[in-house]
Amino acid sequence: MFQTPTFEEIREAILRDTRSLDPTADTSADSDHFVHASRLASCAVGQYAHQVWVVRQIFPDTADTEYLERHASLRGLRRRSPTTAAGVAVLFGNGGAQVPAGLQIKQGNRFYRTTAAGQIAGDGQVSVAITADDAGESYNVSDASAQLMAPPAGVSADCRISAAGGTDAESDASLLARLLEIIRRPPAGGNRHDYKNWALSVDGVTSAYVYPLRRGLGTVDIAITSAGGVPSDEIVQAVQAYIDEMRPVTAKSSLVLKPDVTNVPVAVQVKVDGMDLQEAQSRIEAALLEYFDALIPGDGLIVSQIEAVISNVGNITDRRVSSPSANRDADTVSRIEWFKLGRVTVSLM
Repeated sequence: MFQTPTFEEIREAILRDTRSLDPTADTSADSDHFVHASRLASCAVGQYAHQVWVVRQIFPDTADTEYLERHASLRGLRRRSPTTAAGVAVLFGNGGAQVPAGLQIKQGNRFYRTTAAGQIAGDGQVSVAITADDAGESYNVSDASAQLMAPPAGVSADCRISAAGGTDAESDASLLARLLEIIRRPPAGGNRHDYKNWALSVDGVTSAYVYPLRRGLGTVDIAITSAGGVPSDEIVQAVQAYIDEMRPVTAKSSLVLKPDVTNVPVAVQVKVDGMDLQEAQSRIEAALLEYFDALIPGDGLIVSQIEAVISNVGNITDRRVSSPSANRDADTVSRIEWFKLGRVTVSLM
């Protein structure tokens, strides 16, 4: 393998050639020959560096962003664009108060707008559709407290919002992974890998799981996720439309669906050494969240793995998990079940 010479090696090679041509030439550090050799070596190092950069761009796994996108475009791939989160806001107020569309809602440093009008019901609340003002994963929230910027008469400024489907622009790592998948598994007329690649081509989709023949012969079901959570209805519809366009005409039925989230509460008694119960609760929650985030739709739940996750938390000397009490298989017949972490209860033994 060719080794790129260093600046010093190139300069020394030039000086050596100079001495071979004129043994009396002065090549000391203060000489004109030394200065001239340094100039030439500097130019040569720059040329070598450019050649190394050119070679990196030849291969997609070492290419810079611009050239990675060019490699991907040759295979019909493009970087997924960011998507905007959408959901619902629960507003409170006096029964009969009108809620117009276009109201701005502030949650932290993020802003949303109502996209539909509504009227406060007799129970003092109403749910209206909202969308984020900007695209991005950070706009995904679940039952978060928020404030109306200019609440109408009879409507409280305090509200609660939930939004999903917001994603950031696709990363280089994700685009490269899709490109390598296409290179390693070229399109094959509609096999399960084709369906996965089609789903991953749509903005807002971060993962896709294919279930052939789930509803009988000639059927293919595709469960998709968005930013580690459940996608919005708009993303599901976009994926369905794209797959209907791309799938073989002989395919009987293709169905794009959301995973059905089941929150699993965890209750555990622990013995601790060198920390209090509050710190133990925080550490165990973080460890369990990492474990549950690694589960994909259709994965089963194994109690012994949960126990191992808790045992591996620092300063936990013993544990007894009371919930869940047994392993659970995900339902992939009537739905695509996805286990997520619910409430975590930690107490001392």
